[in-house]
Amino acid sequence: MTELNRIDPAGIEETKLHRRDWIVLPALSLLTVCLIMGSTELIARTMFTYSDKGLKDCTVFNDPSTGPRGTPNCVVWDKVYETKPVEYRLNSSGFRADGDFGPKPPGAYRIVMVGSSVAMGYQVENQKSIAALLPAELASRTGRRVELLNEGFAGGSGVNLRLDEALAFNPDMILWILSPWDVGQEFAAVHHPPRANRNVAFVQRVWARVNLYFATSSTNALKETVEGTRSVLLLRHFLFESQSQYVKSFLMAGDKEAGFLKSEPSAAWRDSLQQFSNAAVRNEGHARAAGVPLVTVLVPNRAQAAMISMGEWPAGYDPYKLNDELRSIITSHGGIYIDLLPGFRAIPNPERLYLPIDGHPTAEGYAIVSRLLASALTGGAVPALKAAAPPQMTLAQQSTR
Repeated sequence: MTELNRIDPAGIEETKLHRRDWIVLPALSLLTVCLIMGSTELIARTMFTYSDKGLKDCTVFNDPSTGPRGTPNCVVWDKVYETKPVEYRLNSSGFRADGDFGPKPPGAYRIVMVGSSVAMGYQVENQKSIAALLPAELASRTGRRVELLNEGFAGGSGVNLRLDEALAFNPDMILWILSPWDVGQEFAAVHHPPRANRNVAFVQRVWARVNLYFATSSTNALKETVEGTRSVLLLRHFLFESQSQYVKSFLMAGDKEAGFLKSEPSAAWRDSLQQFSNAAVRNEGHARAAGVPLVTVLVPNRAQAAMISMGEWPAGYDPYKLNDELRSIITSHGGIYIDLLPGFRAIPNPERLYLPIDGHPTAEGYAIVSRLLASALTGGAVPALKAAAPPQMTLAQQSTR
């Protein structure tokens, strides 16, 4: 037998890439990455669209005496990335309603609701907002005719309420809808980068300005550019549908967004709570002088609701902390506080009641809040709205059952 020729590895010369390939192969790789990223961005832009015009076109921003408020008789369609187009129709007073507010009907129990975007019913049709759902819930439980006038408006009226406007419509009760954003809107943590010292040498000042530019402008611009892509929005939308991933991501946000969930709030949040307390004293006193009860309620945000449902959270955090603080502030001044948070314990994955990125409640979320609120209001918190007892059956009726 003839022995097979053996290949001597040492005799094999290493195949060298052509100089052209060192350019073509990386270029092809880069092109492939760009095609994948471009395709993903195109798909995301098809899935998540928005309108250039929106509620901002029906908002007056430059009135310091009132804050943001609605433009009278304005009608606009608005769409954000995660919703269908929503119509906002404002009446002659600039509030979201199909018609003007008139005199109180005889025998009706009138509620005027104040607050910001959650009170307004932001991101849902008007018929699916608290303003439309709560009166029907209350009427079915009390047997009374209940009317609700909605004076909530997105971006304003969160803490510094315009109670004169609310009291002008002769209410039997004022309902103050709060969100964590409302309490923290006066957040004082505004950081300014240090300015270059004019006493140091010119070259050092120039170098300090260059470092400052790249540390703030360039980095932030790049970050904002990446975060502004629809691909990132698409990724967040699906990742945030996971309860644990969403809570973990939210708690990594800055103190301005997530600080209200800490068991020991920062100095900035303590300052916001003090400002809220001052506003609450003014609002309570104004309503009390008019003989109208002011009822306050906190609607939890998405992360807060998720943590309550999970029943556990990282050390140093407490989803009930802000709620307890607000209840203490309101009740210490003789006000009425409605606690909705226990109702979220029994709701599995309540974060699904909110838009994953935007964070406002969905139509189902507003419906849940309306039912929980109606149950609390008719459970004795407001004597005039105490639920009617079911009629007693006669012996003859009981025997036929």
